[in-house]
Amino acid sequence: MLLDKLAGFFSDDLAIDLGTANTLVFARGKGLICSEPSVVATTTEPNGRGERVLAVGHEAKEMVGRTPGTIRAVRPIKDGVIADFEITEAMLRHFIQRAHNRKKLLRPRIIICIPPCITSVEKRAVRESALSAGAREVYLIEEPMAAAIGAGLDVTAPTGNMVVDIGGGTTDVAVISLAGIVTSRSIRCGGDKMDDAIINYVKRKYNMLIGERTAEIAKLTIGNASPQAKTTTMEIKGRDLVAGIPKVVEATSDEIREALVEPIQSIVETVHLALEDTPPELAADIVDRGIMLVGGGSMLRDLDLLLREETKLPILRSEDPFTAVATGAGRALDNLALLKEVALA
Repeated sequence: MLLDKLAGFFSDDLAIDLGTANTLVFARGKGLICSEPSVVATTTEPNGRGERVLAVGHEAKEMVGRTPGTIRAVRPIKDGVIADFEITEAMLRHFIQRAHNRKKLLRPRIIICIPPCITSVEKRAVRESALSAGAREVYLIEEPMAAAIGAGLDVTAPTGNMVVDIGGGTTDVAVISLAGIVTSRSIRCGGDKMDDAIINYVKRKYNMLIGERTAEIAKLTIGNASPQAKTTTMEIKGRDLVAGIPKVVEATSDEIREALVEPIQSIVETVHLALEDTPPELAADIVDRGIMLVGGGSMLRDLDLLLREETKLPILRSEDPFTAVATGAGRALDNLALLKEVALA
């Protein structure tokens, strides 16, 4: 125990929300110190001797869809799990080195947040990536649990708290009580599926191909989930699939909402299924306490109103949905007893 305290004193312990779309890093005693896209750009070494990391984060995201043949910009996390082990390790090493004080004598203890739906093999891949990237000790926490802590809910109390975490690759719905997840549902549907839905809608309606970044901007700018919302418009630029030349169309918020119907309906159905599995006593608590929305995807305009209509329950959105998971994991860093209660074995 004494050695553990000394190790903590001589290192900067970190909590990492390793997301499909964004990676957030929380350092003990410093707060949130890094929030960047989970994108890595690599270039081919001369004579074909493997690949070298060229850029990570914002700089790499600027390259998506704009790279020549020698450079590739990739997202190594797909649907909440590691798709490219080596690139993930390189990305983690970059964030750890950037966040960790190199004057410290010891490597950091690291908490990594993972979706509940991943397999034991995928958990092992996350743990090994972090250890290879320079971690001294690795704890894994399920994202809904970290999100509940970050949103200010008392996860150790014998009362039911329902959390809906809509991320880039997955949507996790969980009912939490006594520092454990009583029931949970996960689907591999989140912000990325919404972007894909907008790309496919524009392709069908306008015979135009747009990129992921353009779809994301349209979603954030004029996207909404409620038919009662005021109609707004924006220009969307892409390539005409018939003529093969650049094209500009005026898209409306009604069209973007129509494009998002399927992914939003999948999220609503997942919430319903989780509520059906909830024990009666905890369901009674949820009636009183409501459902907490967290995650970047939950920031879609009027999504809380739609969920309120569909579930007839109070819907709350955390103060900062985007950082709730990383903040919760960071609070667990400060409270070792809580960390040992909520971390996965």
